[in-house]
Amino acid sequence: MEAPLLSAGILTADLTRLGAELDLIRGRAEFAHVDVMDGSFCPQLTVGPAVIAAAASTGVPVDAHLMVDEPGRILPDVVRAGASIVTVHAEASRHPHRVLSELTALSADVSPVMRGYAVNPGTPVGVIEPLLELIDLVLVLAVSPGWSSQAPAANTARRIAAVRELAAAADHPILVGVDGGVTLRNAAEVATWGADLVVSGSAIFDGRDPAGNLTAMLAALRTRPPVASRTAAVRTAATSVSPGGTQ
Repeated sequence: MEAPLLSAGILTADLTRLGAELDLIRGRAEFAHVDVMDGSFCPQLTVGPAVIAAAASTGVPVDAHLMVDEPGRILPDVVRAGASIVTVHAEASRHPHRVLSELTALSADVSPVMRGYAVNPGTPVGVIEPLLELIDLVLVLAVSPGWSSQAPAANTARRIAAVRELAAAADHPILVGVDGGVTLRNAAEVATWGADLVVSGSAIFDGRDPAGNLTAMLAALRTRPPVASRTAAVRTAATSVSPGGTQ
């Protein structure tokens, strides 16, 4: 099994010295993961397109996770900010097909992005099936978004496998990510669940030893930065999105 790529969450990094913090993960983590929360979909109010743009300006690819109600209203700003991955939630919109279609058009017209679709622990993964042709990455949340110190849900590995089965049945290859509750203690186990991408934030940027934490996390995930074949797949998906939603 190939080791998963790492997307390092930066909300707990020192945002007053963002460039220096991102230098720690440059060439080691594949992405800087930015959690955008609106205080409605999630209880927290965090950051927005300006921080995405600041992170992207450093040259580190940005993975923007939009935990916001009706994300279509900010998609243009997020894509223009330079995100490499833009993930919206299945639970966040009344019209997910329209949102993903808009993201597909922005990817073709403004800047290529990978189109991510996230599912919360209580959401059946079958919701992805009607939309697979508009999705490059399915992000399986292992915890309820917005609450800290949660352990990954016990069914997360099974849900990752179910996503794989749905994509295989549709003959539509996608990447699968997992986000939530990934720590230095459980990262080695999470790496066996079959995800292509693992998100971890506060386990790395803990205010004490982010460089040492990153080294330990990469070792636990058995990641060799960069993983050439999967990195190529990520970048190919982002640049081959057409307005019609097929690749």
